[in-house]
Amino acid sequence: MSTRFRIISFILLQSLRFSLTISQPATTQYPHVQFPCKRPHNTYPFCNTTLPIKTRAQSLISLLTLSEKIQQLTNNATPISRLGIPAYEWWSESLHGIATNGPGVSFNGSIPSATSFPQVLLTAASFNRSLWFSIAEAVAVEARAMYNVGQAGLTFWAPNINIFRDPRWGRGQETPGEDPVVAAAYGVDFVRGFEGQNSKGGAGGGIGDGFGGKRVLRGDGGGGSGAGLMLSACCKHFTAYDLEKWGNFSRYSFNAVVSEQDLEDTYQPPFRSCIQQGKASCLMCSYNSVNGIPACASGDLLQKARTEWGFKGYITSDCDAVATIYENQNYTKSPEDAVADVLKAGVDINCGTYLLRHTQSAIDQGKVQEEDIDRALLNLFLVQLRLGLFDGDPAKGQFGKLGPQNVCTSGHKKLALEAAKQGIVLLKNANKFLPLNKKGVSSLAIIGPVANDSSNMGGGYTGIPCNPKSLFEGVQEYVKKTSYAAGCLDVPCNSDAGFDEAVLIAKEADYVIVVAGLDLSQETEDLDRLSLLLPGKQMALVSSVAAVSKRPLVLILTGGGPLDVSFAKGDSRIASILWIGYPGEAGGKALAEVIFGDFNPGGRVPMTWYPESFTKVLMTNMNMRADPSHGYPGRTYRFYTGDRVYGFGEGLSYTNFTYKLLSAPNKLALLGPIKADFSENRLHWRGDTLDFIHIDEVATCDSLRFYVQISVMNDGDMDGSHVVMLFARVPKIFKGTPEKQLIGFNRVHTISYRSTKTSILVDPCKHLSIANDEGKRILPLGDHILMLGDLEHSVSIGT
Repeated sequence: MSTRFRIISFILLQSLRFSLTISQPATTQYPHVQFPCKRPHNTYPFCNTTLPIKTRAQSLISLLTLSEKIQQLTNNATPISRLGIPAYEWWSESLHGIATNGPGVSFNGSIPSATSFPQVLLTAASFNRSLWFSIAEAVAVEARAMYNVGQAGLTFWAPNINIFRDPRWGRGQETPGEDPVVAAAYGVDFVRGFEGQNSKGGAGGGIGDGFGGKRVLRGDGGGGSGAGLMLSACCKHFTAYDLEKWGNFSRYSFNAVVSEQDLEDTYQPPFRSCIQQGKASCLMCSYNSVNGIPACASGDLLQKARTEWGFKGYITSDCDAVATIYENQNYTKSPEDAVADVLKAGVDINCGTYLLRHTQSAIDQGKVQEEDIDRALLNLFLVQLRLGLFDGDPAKGQFGKLGPQNVCTSGHKKLALEAAKQGIVLLKNANKFLPLNKKGVSSLAIIGPVANDSSNMGGGYTGIPCNPKSLFEGVQEYVKKTSYAAGCLDVPCNSDAGFDEAVLIAKEADYVIVVAGLDLSQETEDLDRLSLLLPGKQMALVSSVAAVSKRPLVLILTGGGPLDVSFAKGDSRIASILWIGYPGEAGGKALAEVIFGDFNPGGRVPMTWYPESFTKVLMTNMNMRADPSHGYPGRTYRFYTGDRVYGFGEGLSYTNFTYKLLSAPNKLALLGPIKADFSENRLHWRGDTLDFIHIDEVATCDSLRFYVQISVMNDGDMDGSHVVMLFARVPKIFKGTPEKQLIGFNRVHTISYRSTKTSILVDPCKHLSIANDEGKRILPLGDHILMLGDLEHSVSIGT
């Protein structure tokens, strides 16, 4: 009996057994929800949950005509009525809450709103992994609830884990910041929380009213061929994507020229971690080209994710990214060539209609084989099967009870408030001006074009919030006599016509708050900034109000892009500066609690704040490392050599902290871990001294790992959480070595005048290694300096 015949016989036998055990047709509690495997179509093998999911997927593919297969290669997959398979929309968005951007989401139904958490950059500023995980869990609960009532899909295109390389980037707000370690950690925790995986390292919990604070995991669909998914997360945009529209350059045609060194140690680590540790089920390729090849047509990039990183999921193009290969980048000679290139490179589905419109002609021309389509469909159907899409009535499944009662819960709202508070960064606080005494403020003026506007508090990729409150409404709960003036008509602030009103209320108030900064008119998808200064006449507004207020004022900065506020940093009339990013629906209350001392701020900026002079640097220069000979200062805290307004990791508290290094090794010996069959020519010698060793020559990196034990002392009279950040400065064995690089971070809660212990794991192969010119990771030998605040500790690595 042939192997093929045995497989077919097995499928038919199992299908027969399955059909004999079918009970009466289930009636969903949400009858309008469309799903496959209803009677009379539930006897197909792909509906049989006792079969391995790969067998089920292959069975489904074998039943499809070529035309039906092609119609599945778009985000809006066509129904296959004869098999009882309804249409499916792959494109739903959940960057920091369920968003309206994707056509898979609708708020027109029994769920009219969803919890709006802070924009990712502000959440990242908390440097709190368990918070990141909990937010993803909460969003997942609301997403699955919305799916159950027919208002969302099961496949969501988040998180955005691109590196915030240039301060002008309009979508930097959507990312976890400029550091690859932070971006990688965020991606891992978001995916784990969102897809329904167990937390690692204590993350998780606190999902509010979703499952009573307990994580619920899916099984593997009965077939044992892969872990089940609550939802599917998608790591995007792969790779080196961080330009929208700047000058004559557009993301649709931009060619990112990136060295192998920068790919290895900056652009790729978040994606590698998202796949290897996060186990993401989706990867999105970006619009831009990388070194002359469109990302979605680069087999080297996409196949590396599968073969070297172990990616098991589906690959989607960014929306219309297949079309841009021919229409914008002129990379191919015809639409059919573009279709052939992306399918052979590894793209499985096209957000857009290019594959839908041109795949048949590509087949007719012999440029695409049906096997190429079958390979793509297998990846797509495997994810849908892991999601339980072909398991019958979703109301009967593990998540079937989730519904409107699980969205905008009190627990999720509290989590949104906590996230906003933990992310807010105190940048300046002269003479301990903040917090304000709640009983000592008789009147308050709050000034600024967004101070009484809750519509843009979430930033990009926002849905309809549960119960948003403006910054004005937040402080008004503390000081009833609060007056408001916009000062500027809008954020672009092209006129000073409203200055007089702002000056008037500032003169009369006991205390003054000015809200300045950015909104989506300045930075968003398809729009990069040209300047790092406050827009329009905002700087003049701040100065005008500061000149007349009775006391130094409090300056609140909004937006996701760094700002050059050097004028305010050095102005004694401006006592305090707070960055609140896009704080989400609870931003008004969060800011008020910080200002009036009900919460001690502990956020740290996750990106370098550059001076305006940085705008002379071409945004199109992708090099991370400085090049003094050409006047290029480098990028991010690891390589930038110029002046800073605020540095990565800066952030103040209402109390003071001191560190003690309790334990860390002084020396690590490499003799044991070096592979016995290492190649002498792989090692670099300088005389009798070995400079470095390639990481792949280390027999086991586990044997080199160690913990740094740290004591954090709260030296003030206020409890508060504190972010501990451990950096390393490795031996500068060649040009381009980072100035320093982040090893790890923890957010710890501290009690006034007490110490708290924490520890950070150091994996030398990962944290103390660097990339050489060829993009290979090497471990420098010699003295590595661990840096903890003002403390330094040397760890010598040698043979």
